[in-house]
Amino acid sequence: LSTTSMDTRLHTTIQVDSENVTYTEHHIISEYEYRGNPEVTVDEDGGVKVKPRTARYTFKTDTRVPRTGLMIVGWGGNNGSTITGAIIANRNAMTWHEKSDVVESNYFGSLTQASTVRLGYTSDGRDHFVMLKDLLPMVSPNDVVIGGWDINGMNLAEAMERANVFEYELQQQLAPHLADLVPLPSVYDPDFIAANQEARADNVIPGTKQDSLDQIRSDIQNFKADNELDKVVVIWSANTERFADIIIGVNDTADNVLAAVANNEAEISPSSIFAIACILEGSIFINGSPQNTFVPGVIELAERHQVYIGGDDFKSGQTKIKSVLVDFLVSAGIKPVSITSYNHLGNNDGKNLSAPKQFRSKEISKSNVVDDMVESNEYLYKQGEHPDHTVVIKYVPAVGDSKRAMDEYISEIFMGGKNTISMHNTCEDSLLAAPLIIDLLVLAELFDRIEFKPEGAEEFQSFNAVLSVLSYLLKAPLVPDNTPVVNALFRQRACIENIMKACLGLHPEDHML
Repeated sequence: LSTTSMDTRLHTTIQVDSENVTYTEHHIISEYEYRGNPEVTVDEDGGVKVKPRTARYTFKTDTRVPRTGLMIVGWGGNNGSTITGAIIANRNAMTWHEKSDVVESNYFGSLTQASTVRLGYTSDGRDHFVMLKDLLPMVSPNDVVIGGWDINGMNLAEAMERANVFEYELQQQLAPHLADLVPLPSVYDPDFIAANQEARADNVIPGTKQDSLDQIRSDIQNFKADNELDKVVVIWSANTERFADIIIGVNDTADNVLAAVANNEAEISPSSIFAIACILEGSIFINGSPQNTFVPGVIELAERHQVYIGGDDFKSGQTKIKSVLVDFLVSAGIKPVSITSYNHLGNNDGKNLSAPKQFRSKEISKSNVVDDMVESNEYLYKQGEHPDHTVVIKYVPAVGDSKRAMDEYISEIFMGGKNTISMHNTCEDSLLAAPLIIDLLVLAELFDRIEFKPEGAEEFQSFNAVLSVLSYLLKAPLVPDNTPVVNALFRQRACIENIMKACLGLHPEDHML
């Protein structure tokens, strides 16, 4: 899937008039004073001493937007066919009818393409907002080249029809554009996904795990060369796998995990093989499913090669709402004591999750989303105390991609009272997930062009290979060692916005009205 145009901007459309910001031919360089994370000490009597800290950094953003490719593992699935069709529809400004309305192609639901950021006040005292995508030069989704792998060899037009996500009239317009797009063979290991997926596996890489690794590396190289790309980002949108066991001598270090692939060790999962291949090819890899793709050896390998990885599990519907609602309740001094989440869906994701081991992976990613918010309030929760939290997922073929999510939150309020919030949410699963794939691609590529250095340092450096700034888009954020996991949604969004503002020498919102 190639492109017809390319974003040739060398500079962002926003110009900051400050002695701390310099624009060169290919870079924005900002001098930034970071004010945050005061040092806190607690004495034996419970007294708290806070020491404010500041630090100065120089940020350097390369403004040259590269020709970028996206390769999706599970390209023929609901998410893969949906995002491919959506980009084609947007690129060609397609419209279709929905009852009496004409619908225009759009990127609603995308943080980068459809949300705004407040910059400040205009001369007449009004707030001024800009699109987040205009803060810094970013890849346009319409310019992305798409390819990928799938264990099923169905072409993208047939895959779109099978998914039945788009309206029929739109499908008819898209079919000619998708019919010649066929996924590359993928890695199939029946030990890691549900047995009910075997019938779909007609497009697989033969041989050993090392053969699979070598083939994936070759696929990335060919895709990059054939499409004259500067950069390739790979996103796993395939089936949820069971958790891999962490075994000393197999997947615990970078050297061991490479040797384990060569030795065809059983506990090396397909998703880990893709991650390893991407790291060795210098391509960013993001895991959109809940399994532990990033075993310790894979993380060490990414850090060794300084190639960005991100995960885990797209955060699109029920969990996103949960990370907002629990944050609100705890911040308001209300104590959630029970959270019960029920889902049923009828797409292939639901079918795969009907197997116990694959469901367990999803249960883990959905259940940990409230931990940091609960731990933030010792008045509400004693040490070790936690709300009862139950997650149920059922496969109901009749509902297709239109997932139903039902939640009940029981909270303790003033003087022993109880409050119950019940919620029903119909989530168009792939129409919520596809914009996340766009955002993960756009943001990961952007952060790959940002470097920084602390005051006094001679050399610029990149962010940690574990790209935790993507947490807003993922249920179970992967973070570097000794880094707290943040699940509160607005804190996660603020992280993205604030880093981008720092690249422009702008400080975060202080909300002091």
